[in-house]
Amino acid sequence: MSGRLIALANLKGGCGKSTLALNLAAGLTRRGKVALVDADPQGALQHWSDWSPMEGDSQISVFSGDPLEKLAQAAKTHAYVVVDCPPSLDMNLTGELLEKVDTVLIPVLPSPLDLWASAGTVESVRKAREVNPGLRPWLVLNQVEPGSALSRAMSQALANLDLPVLREGVRRRAAYRLAMLEGKSVYQLNARGRDAVREIEWILEEVLRP
Repeated sequence: MSGRLIALANLKGGCGKSTLALNLAAGLTRRGKVALVDADPQGALQHWSDWSPMEGDSQISVFSGDPLEKLAQAAKTHAYVVVDCPPSLDMNLTGELLEKVDTVLIPVLPSPLDLWASAGTVESVRKAREVNPGLRPWLVLNQVEPGSALSRAMSQALANLDLPVLREGVRRRAAYRLAMLEGKSVYQLNARGRDAVREIEWILEEVLRP
């Protein structure tokens, strides 16, 4: 495989994984040819692609079907591949995908309960690194309320997960929901998406750093 492979994974649903995967892929189109592998059986990204005009993000190719096969296929022809991993019902598949990628981002909601519920994902990362020692994992705090601070319980939960946390999280912004409703990425919202774009760029800069 020759492309840079980035997985979004969390065995707990409702963490904003698919939305983040889409917008990271849109940001990567500014850097090279991008594929999205929709490995989530709900097929949210494939549905989005089917009715989206994709204006401005036409370099994103969405692959659905056998995820491992599509990942290998996309990596041969794209500079970047973003994989939206399946939830807990397919945790074995998530583990197999993590054995193939370079980077895994784990979106977590900023509450102790959600952080504790992500422990299974962290264990999947640990097992994948036995096969794929070069795998680089990060936790991404998602849907953070402006001005909120980490509680003592949240800080302890993050420490217990024992994975690095990206310096910049993703705030709870209407722009992310609006973009999905309009079949767009936040990059296509122009002024309405400016702050969201800045967040996505901060994440990409940290993740892509050698």
